[in-house]
Amino acid sequence: MLPKRNARLTQPLVRDNGVLRAASWDEALDRAATGLRTAQGEGQRRFGLFSCSKTTNEMNFIAQKFTRLVMGSNNIDSCNRT
Repeated sequence: MLPKRNARLTQPLVRDNGVLRAASWDEALDRAATGLRTAQGEGQRRFGLFSCSKTTNEMNFIAQKFTRLVMGSNNIDSCNRT
């Protein structure tokens, strides 16, 4: 059963044919990993990351390293520049 509007999620949801359904953590993480692998294999224009100024410098550093080295993309932006 899907949660009511404004209710807290208690389990992961996945989208099948445009409809959300409850899923196990294993299925949800497998789908996320598959999506990242697909984006990684399709070139740098497929993946981008937006970080937040409210996080630590170390977290922003790790986020940009992940984007550049793991995903092979230079598409990184942050609200720090506003």
